[in-house]
Amino acid sequence: MDLMTDEAPLSDPDQPTPEPAAAFLAESVREIERHVSRGGWDGPVRVFALVGTQAALEAEPGLAAQLAPEVVAAARADAAHLTSVEQEGLPQVESLEELLGVLTWPDTVDGAAIVVERVVLPTAAEDAMPPDPGEALAYLMGHPDRQDVRIAVGVLRSGPAWSVLRTRAHDDDAAVAGGPDLVPGLTEALRATFL
Repeated sequence: MDLMTDEAPLSDPDQPTPEPAAAFLAESVREIERHVSRGGWDGPVRVFALVGTQAALEAEPGLAAQLAPEVVAAARADAAHLTSVEQEGLPQVESLEELLGVLTWPDTVDGAAIVVERVVLPTAAEDAMPPDPGEALAYLMGHPDRQDVRIAVGVLRSGPAWSVLRTRAHDDDAAVAGGPDLVPGLTEALRATFL
């Protein structure tokens, strides 16, 4: 199990102040994507459980020794503080849809995040894609306008969602886009793992 923690979210004076849970979720998703980005591109799908750090510390006092002191202090100050725990040994499945269809979470998990990489094309190029799967793959991989993207989506059981998107062409922490509705289909599929 890979344990990652998040510090208190940074404030942006140009954005309205979100509810604490949504703010901690946004920061958690950004930190998860940064963590995954350190491993480079062409990685597998990665899944993370999001747990309330304060509740986790109460349930497992020894956890405090594994966390940075400022993380422990932030968690004790705000019950919305989150810790992400990477899930290992994911089931062997054929597709992302199938993986999301078999994921379930115990009540102790407050949310989840998933990181995937995809190749995207402009709409006009997608419309010209051949119907044959083999030809479509060759077309996609050879298209000059293709973009490799890494998508990280997180949801909380209580409702908030956040997504971030990084492109290989602009692979820089400062160029990562974020918002609650960037990838609605994936967000809803991840949310369904809590139903």
